[in-house]
Amino acid sequence: VLHSIFGFTNIMGGSIHVGANDVTAQSATQKLQTAGIAYILQDNSVFPDMSVEENLWMGGFLMNKPAEARRAAERVFDKYSRLAERRKQPAKVLSGGERRLLEISRALVMEPDILLVDEPSIGLEPRFIDAVFEILADLQTNEGKTIIMVEQNAKKGLEFSDIGYVLVSGQLAKAGPGQELLEDPEVGRLFLGG
Repeated sequence: VLHSIFGFTNIMGGSIHVGANDVTAQSATQKLQTAGIAYILQDNSVFPDMSVEENLWMGGFLMNKPAEARRAAERVFDKYSRLAERRKQPAKVLSGGERRLLEISRALVMEPDILLVDEPSIGLEPRFIDAVFEILADLQTNEGKTIIMVEQNAKKGLEFSDIGYVLVSGQLAKAGPGQELLEDPEVGRLFLGG
């Protein structure tokens, strides 16, 4: 789903709109630059031997001037002090939760309106999962970001979502408010162990 939205796959039918604009045929680069869509990959997308700061600069690779990426990185450091403390350290020394924060933050450098978030809890220790969802909730609530998420942890994903879509073998099985889907016995039986 996220690959189709971002332009990593060929779309055989249907269309993708951001507001009134049809972005279906746009490349991933165009979607990031002009449609304000950023994709936060599933796992381990940091550049391990580059510093935290350099990873953030990479998030601005499409900006007209390197100075713009540096200013955007400073805004990230102002928001997330933990990354600021580690700015000169290689990304490979970060904890799983810190790496996930860096991946999210790198996407924020381009100031997107829409974040495509692929499996934010994958590979994380339970203590970091809540922290990642708190960061995403802050971006949604306080910065007005639209978040489209694919999440294998059905309970966590539905708790977070305004609207949830439950797919079974790639087909839409159920859709509705996240809280309603959490309370649905069929969804519970299929995905929540209930």
